[in-house]
Amino acid sequence: SLKAAFTAYAHQFTQASVRYSFAGSDMLAAQIEQGVRPEVFASANTSLPDLLYSKHLVSKPVTFAANELVIAVPAKSTRIRTLSDLERPGVTVAIGSASVPIGSYTREVLARLQPTSRARIIANVRSQEPDVSGIVGKLTQGAVDAGFTYITDVQTTRGALKAIVLPSSLQPVVAYGVAIVKGAAHPAQARAFLSGLLRGAGRADLMSAGFLPAPRNS
Repeated sequence: SLKAAFTAYAHQFTQASVRYSFAGSDMLAAQIEQGVRPEVFASANTSLPDLLYSKHLVSKPVTFAANELVIAVPAKSTRIRTLSDLERPGVTVAIGSASVPIGSYTREVLARLQPTSRARIIANVRSQEPDVSGIVGKLTQGAVDAGFTYITDVQTTRGALKAIVLPSSLQPVVAYGVAIVKGAAHPAQARAFLSGLLRGAGRADLMSAGFLPAPRNS
């Protein structure tokens, strides 16, 4: 979900040449646990950076952005207009796998529904993807009718998808955490990169991509 904003930020970051590895946050965290040493780890949740911090693998994480969970559907679709439409027989839905942030947030939403509604939606799930790009891909290919993803990922499709807003009572707190990886080769540049996410060009690129400011209580 950070690909568009971070790619734009890289063009403005003059302290170093930036290379990215975009994947599910859980996969990236697992790579760090296995010995991979990027300078910076950014995650679509705060629990994974906190986990790495507890294992002394990263510096103390900070929350740098927020996002909004939505139901995404093809732009020309008229079949899905509300969350309750996902309960109808024959509707197909894509969600994130349980181990990735988008999947965890989606399950928070489903857990707040009445048991009957939750069961009907789960029965319509046809795909559990390892990251948001997989969900977007299923939607743009016409493989499913709807998917739970972030509002920013809908915006990056440039009109191919549209977002259906969830009721505020169901909206999870979608907070993004970032930390500097211990033992990385370029700690000074990593600190500069992180600083730009909090109050510089990186923050501006995040806001332009549709991200929200970090929750105040984070």
